[in-house]
Amino acid sequence: MTTNTLRVKQTQRQLRSFVLVWTFITLVMGLATFMAIYFTYSSPNAPRDDENLNVALSQPLVIPSQTPLPVTPSPTVEPQVVAQFVTPTPSIPAPEAASPTPLPTLAPAFDNRFEVGIQVQFSLDFNPNNQDGFYRSVRNDLGMEWVKTQVRWRDFEPNPNEYNWAILDLVMPSAERLGIKQALSIVTAPDWAREPGADLSKQGPPANVQDYVDFVLKVIERYPGQVAAIEVWNEMNIDREWSSPNGLSARNYVALLQATYNAVKAVDPGILIITGALSPTGWDDGVSAINDFRYTDMLIQAGVLNYADCYGAHANGYNMPPLVRWDEGFNDPTAQFRGPFDNPHHSWSFRSTLEGYANRIRAAGSEMKLCVTEFGWAVAEDLEGYPAGFEFAKDNTLAEQAEWFPQALSFMEESGFTRLAIVWNLNYGPQAGYNPDNDNVPYSLIGPGFTFRPAYDAIGEWVFDYNRRTGRQ
Repeated sequence: MTTNTLRVKQTQRQLRSFVLVWTFITLVMGLATFMAIYFTYSSPNAPRDDENLNVALSQPLVIPSQTPLPVTPSPTVEPQVVAQFVTPTPSIPAPEAASPTPLPTLAPAFDNRFEVGIQVQFSLDFNPNNQDGFYRSVRNDLGMEWVKTQVRWRDFEPNPNEYNWAILDLVMPSAERLGIKQALSIVTAPDWAREPGADLSKQGPPANVQDYVDFVLKVIERYPGQVAAIEVWNEMNIDREWSSPNGLSARNYVALLQATYNAVKAVDPGILIITGALSPTGWDDGVSAINDFRYTDMLIQAGVLNYADCYGAHANGYNMPPLVRWDEGFNDPTAQFRGPFDNPHHSWSFRSTLEGYANRIRAAGSEMKLCVTEFGWAVAEDLEGYPAGFEFAKDNTLAEQAEWFPQALSFMEESGFTRLAIVWNLNYGPQAGYNPDNDNVPYSLIGPGFTFRPAYDAIGEWVFDYNRRTGRQ
């Protein structure tokens, strides 16, 4: 065979190989192209022709229901899911918004909108998981953004400059982890700080207001950015809380408040400063107690409205519904506790107490709102007894407690004069072992056997609805 013949055959073999490879590649690419087109136009989400698209756009737009969901799911997930589904495409007119636009985050002192919280006793075993559990109930079940903690100065600084921060070291990080604002009620001077001659068997103010101010600043320094509000003292119109050789002096209280207000605002102006809430009392001998309305007038005359962001108030409804005023002639003939019916007075009435404070503040020319740092209804129905003097707790039922809390919350929201409402209380029942002699137990939303009383769900339902209506979450 000649050299030329061999070259021709070799060339033919190479050409055949090239043709086979090229043909295979062409077939594969063609098949891939076909499959892509097929799956694209056979998919439920594929673009349709103009006729089908016009038919689709002529149908009503289906949007998931905006009916509020049950209380128990997480308050932060549901609004986000709804917002994703109701966002319209550019080619379709936008439907009405499912909920108000979320509100901006403001420092508490600059936020004048109504908010709800609850007083929580710290976990007595100092277990951070248990503390988180209490606050998780507040945030996820009740939908609240606030908790209140009482800080007994005498327990935190038993000797000058010697501190025991165990309680706040437990509750402050827990609140921060769960996005909860912490209101601290700072009360009770230690013995070393009391006035000469003071009755140390009762609680009372310091001899030097600067000692109190220094302690408050220590708290803020230790927990920067974590203190949302400070209530300066508690029930200073009764000598059980303000026992002083100088008596129940409104001027002396305002001096304490003024020094605290100025010092705190110099460090963190966003902290909400609340005046100490008075004890609603009809007793007024000027020594052991001063009527809360008269004491309010004394505070206003002493300049209290110049040194606070909010006027503190306590309003427990005894055995009366929240919307009934003291002078409306309401009577419950079955009640064992006859005070509100046989001896009418504003202090028995939730509504009259709050309206009395607000009216006095407005008459003084101020728009300052109330911070109701304690309110609730005591119930003994599921307990083995009740504290002496708490016969009204026997009159109230669990069903009434669940009914009255939402009524009270609606009243405070609609009043326009309430900034903050703190429910009294979440968990003092189990923390006190449901001791029938403990004054705090009948108010606890957690009942015997660590069960949630009906008021727990009723309050949570109201708060979640409020948050939805106002765009808070």
